Amino acid sequence: MRKPRVLRPGDRIAVIAPASPFARETFDAGLSELRLLGFAPVFDDSVFDRRSYVAGTAASRAAAFRQAWTDPSVAGIIAVRGGYGSVQMLPLLDPRDFAGTAKAFVGYSDTTSLLTWLNQACGVVAFHGPMLEGRLARGEAGYDRDTFRRCLCRTAPAGEIGHPRLETLRPGEATGVLAGGTLTKLAASLGTPYAFAPPDGAILFLEDVAERPYRLDRMLTQLRLARVFDRAAAVVFGTMPGCDEPGGMPAARDVILDLFDGFTGPVLFGLPSGHADGPALTLPFGVHTRLVADASPRLIVEEAAVVDSLE
Repeated sequence: MRKPRVLRPGDRIAVIAPASPFARETFDAGLSELRLLGFAPVFDDSVFDRRSYVAGTAASRAAAFRQAWTDPSVAGIIAVRGGYGSVQMLPLLDPRDFAGTAKAFVGYSDTTSLLTWLNQACGVVAFHGPMLEGRLARGEAGYDRDTFRRCLCRTAPAGEIGHPRLETLRPGEATGVLAGGTLTKLAASLGTPYAFAPPDGAILFLEDVAERPYRLDRMLTQLRLARVFDRAAAVVFGTMPGCDEPGGMPAARDVILDLFDGFTGPVLFGLPSGHADGPALTLPFGVHTRLVADASPRLIVEEAAVVDSLE
């Protein structure tokens, strides 16, 4: 995997809108947080484009992504929000345009499509982390500054990433490349040229929001039938907010426990990254990670996700 350069104070961070439109006040609040972190956010006016439920045409969004990636003055790229639309860009993106200097791309939710494409088509480490709306715009209430900095702003491995709510569903220990994202987007990719295909022995991170238990069952069963879990050494789930049945039963946790009854590797539940009901952690996709499922469950990122300089 190609790794981006470490982010440093003063770096220009391009802000793009690959999915749905957004409110200007949350956009401005997110820019303020990026400045507080020491970065210089930049954006093209096309970020404010509107086309029904997406932020401009697929062509304009793909062009903005490509321009930010190829601009030598830009050190990293972050999405404004998810929603829907990133998948429309994929046929308009050529991996050859992204073959030069690797850059940090940060997003989650709908931008899972871009995280997966960067990992699989371009061989670039990408970051499941906070976007402007709902996360950076809320400051420390919206995202975890510590893991953001450990993943993107230092060249040492990020090390241990855990949470008090993280629990072991199936015990064990495994090591593999971390991959995954929002479950809805990964399931929807199957059967397309951009299908989610993690490396053998991967540690999968899966999360979602407001998907009732029967829909979680449907998507997880789809991934199982597509043999995605045959590639996995371990699985860790997010907190899955709003995914319990109204009234509380069945709960998302119980559905997952049942569906993974025959899985041979360890399974964790409750790591708050992406859609979370508290500060969201940042995770690097494409680096070697160890998962420990015991009385003190945790991920340990054993490989640096960024490098000091690029050739």
